[in-house]
Amino acid sequence: MAGARGIFDAERFVTSEAVEVELPAASLPLRMASGLIDLLLLAVLALLAVWLLPFELLADDPALGQAAVIALMVLGMAGIPIALETLTPGRTVGKMVTGLRVVRDDTGPIGLRHATIRALAGTVELWLTLGGLAVLVAATNERGRRLGDLLAGTYVVRDRVRLRLTPAPQASPRLEGWARGADLGVMPDALVVATRQFLARAASLSPDARVQTGTDLYTALLSRVAPAPPAGAHPEEVMATVLAERRRRDEERLEREDALRARVLGGSGPQE
Repeated sequence: MAGARGIFDAERFVTSEAVEVELPAASLPLRMASGLIDLLLLAVLALLAVWLLPFELLADDPALGQAAVIALMVLGMAGIPIALETLTPGRTVGKMVTGLRVVRDDTGPIGLRHATIRALAGTVELWLTLGGLAVLVAATNERGRRLGDLLAGTYVVRDRVRLRLTPAPQASPRLEGWARGADLGVMPDALVVATRQFLARAASLSPDARVQTGTDLYTALLSRVAPAPPAGAHPEEVMATVLAERRRRDEERLEREDALRARVLGGSGPQE
């Protein structure tokens, strides 16, 4: 399964039915626009702070003036981003405007630890290098993650997109009889998702990758199915049929549970 995980290591999460939902990573230009909005907002806040601070008192006490400058820098460079990304979660004002959000690698919401790591790394890659290091690092990886994202285990996604479900595999008419009588063991969600993704993208893979990944998935899937499929059946046809049969059985089980729940609830109601 190592080869399968390598090919299908994309931004996604899995529903309770082992259906993969993709969360598209935000593009680098969109992230830069979000950063510029945040920078403009910080500039406005800095001007307000300068206007409100008692300059006469700060001028008379150089140490107090230096402390005030340091406090403003820490607040703008780390304090405000940490607070916003922790409370929202995963959003700053710029991200809200551009429809972006920071999530964990498993697409879950970020917390204080993730926001703190991103902000502290940002003091170097965003402020000390004027964003040059962040752009360089983001341009060299698939999800456009800057150094802070790599250290925190996060990435930025587009929040205003329609989530896409991978198409459900269809059973082969030639194998439906075998699948109906087969014993399907417990299949991990990771295996089901990888198989669904492979079947959906098999045509776009190179021949070598298609054979290698298909063989790995086929072997892992058949170790949980008995008896073996008919001789001469194509592996991809078998995998699609197994997943389709698994889904059919799950749907039947849910229908039986709904019917039982309806009978129980109906029987406990008041008699007319």
